[in-house]
Amino acid sequence: MIRTATASLPLSTETKPRIGARRKVKVPGRLTWRDSSGTLRFVSVVTCDVSDLDVFVECQVPASIPLYRLVHFQIERTARECDGLPASLKGGKVLSAVYRVGAYRASTGTPHGYALRLLVEPSRQHAASAIHAVASN
Repeated sequence: MIRTATASLPLSTETKPRIGARRKVKVPGRLTWRDSSGTLRFVSVVTCDVSDLDVFVECQVPASIPLYRLVHFQIERTARECDGLPASLKGGKVLSAVYRVGAYRASTGTPHGYALRLLVEPSRQHAASAIHAVASN
């Protein structure tokens, strides 16, 4: 007799608090990174969600960036004065890490977008609220 094992994971009804408040902001930007052979690559992107510490971007053309790759992210110069952008993105290039890869497109086999963690020092107000939110759970 062959038995198959099934594992069920408990569904969590509570949501984890986000580090920062997300804002729907659509502005053009650019990602630059070095691939595994050391070649400089870049791609034009459009932001979807922006917070003080992370941003989700959608690529305008197919691009394949590995998970955890360090990239430089910058908002196009003409869009830097947009309301809703954190101060760190208004200054120019920001070192970031790809921490989540979006859904893959069937037509190209490349991801539709990327979630980037901005490697900037958080402001004291946001750091204190994040510590309080974690401590209360």
